Amino acid sequence: MSGPVLLQWNGEAFDPANRHWARECDKRFVVGEFYTLAEHNDRSMNSHRHYFAAVNDAWRNLPEQYSGLPFAESAEHLRAYALIKKGYCDTHTIVCSSKAEAKRLAAFIRPIDAFSVVDVKEATVSRYVAKSQSMKAMDKHEFQESKTAGVDRGTTQRNSGAAA
Repeated sequence: MSGPVLLQWNGEAFDPANRHWARECDKRFVVGEFYTLAEHNDRSMNSHRHYFAAVNDAWRNLPEQYSGLPFAESAEHLRAYALIKKGYCDTHTIVCSSKAEAKRLAAFIRPIDAFSVVDVKEATVSRYVAKSQSMKAMDKHEFQESKTAGVDRGTTQRNSGAAA
């Protein structure tokens, strides 16, 4: 089976949205069989594009004091860093036998993914990898939450004023 089927609720049953979807249903489903239906809400491409444009704008308006820091290298670096800082990430933690070993391990791990954050505390190394915000990986609700997590309205404008 491949992908969702577009159906319309008519008050009594779900009907294929048009002839194309009716043919797809005929190919995929057996009359009389039971199927589980799960709601799927696509997120708006306008919302998706707006978010990435806003991140790019925020990156271009970062105050000069941040230049040279890893999260300021590109808009993608900034987006990944913000996701990680707000908890939209996967974490991998390794306990080493010494502080020196932890520093060596961190130095080895950092170049693997330029968008991850590697943190060393004592003999423990933690690597944080931002979750993907692709349509497939993040549903509409989680994407909206990740877009607005910890963002104060007007932050970009205030920062761009500070940079001038």
